[in-house]
Amino acid sequence: MNYLAHLHLGGDAPAQLLGSLYGDFVKGRLEGRFPAEIEAAIRLHRRIDAFTDRHPLIEQARARFPVERRRTSGILLDLFFDHCLARHWHDYAEEPLPQFTARVYAVLGAEAQLPERLAAIAPRMAAQDWLGSYRDFAVLEQVLWGMSRRLSRPQMLEGAMAELETLYEPLTEDFRAFYPQLQEFTRGAYGSAVSG
Repeated sequence: MNYLAHLHLGGDAPAQLLGSLYGDFVKGRLEGRFPAEIEAAIRLHRRIDAFTDRHPLIEQARARFPVERRRTSGILLDLFFDHCLARHWHDYAEEPLPQFTARVYAVLGAEAQLPERLAAIAPRMAAQDWLGSYRDFAVLEQVLWGMSRRLSRPQMLEGAMAELETLYEPLTEDFRAFYPQLQEFTRGAYGSAVSG
């Protein structure tokens, strides 16, 4: 899952929101590197990723892509599923998306010690409303372009936007089948993430 889904699933407290994002920027062992509530949210982020990566519905969704795209299909699914979540937010959350994203950006803006890579992108994330902008399918093209610039082989994402467009309906169905299961898993996984 990508940023928006992790933030939605990871809990509402400021430390939980931070840890939900830190999971993409902090690698390795934790053991006191951050406050306990942030570390619990990082552990939950990692459990969500592991559950997602091995879920049969995700394997089915990845198999929809052409064989030559399978290596990057996980990245594309993460991005597309955030689009689906933003587009259908009202089906999964009571708090309106603009209110939620504003709260996330405020928490990021108030934190003085963000991990280095997150600190570098957080101001742009807020100024350009990255999380809310996922609602617009066309935005994914810009995101893919940015991702390709960071890859050692940028051509790996060439044509990906056209494939997402072609697969839009079946991938949306995959998201709608999978996300409630992920929400249910997260409710059960939260306690074990807190205990370590």
